[in-house]
Amino acid sequence: MGASVGGGRGGGKRRMNAEINVVPYIDVMLVLLIIFMVTAPLLTQGVDVELPQTEAAPLVIDDEPLTLSVNRNGEMYLNRGEKIDAPLTDEEVVRIAGAIARNAKSDKGQMVLVEGDGQADYKYVAKAMTLLQTAGIKKIGFVTDPVDIPAKGTK
Repeated sequence: MGASVGGGRGGGKRRMNAEINVVPYIDVMLVLLIIFMVTAPLLTQGVDVELPQTEAAPLVIDDEPLTLSVNRNGEMYLNRGEKIDAPLTDEEVVRIAGAIARNAKSDKGQMVLVEGDGQADYKYVAKAMTLLQTAGIKKIGFVTDPVDIPAKGTK
């Protein structure tokens, strides 16, 4: 009955499709986004320490310093080394901090921050400082939380 007119399947030349199919790229991107959203909270490391509050200005540091955390029971943790989640003995603190101090890139020496729990006895923090000085650390700083100061005119 009817003959087809024009470009049917077997007829004329086909034009090339120059479009990029981006659907697979979007799928991969969404999978990576989900992976990063799940793993990001797991990347935070450290020991839960309730820091005392002070009115000191924040310290600006170029690279991540060595941090010695002292919890309320006097247990010490370093943010570098083999066992960052396990409490260290006095000898291990001196050994690890001394090795890092000897390998410090800066001429000024390695900066070490001490995170002392606000509920910890001062003797534990003083002991941590003494161990750092024994290891050859010359620059020791303290980590505190800023005090919430109300704005002028508010009570």
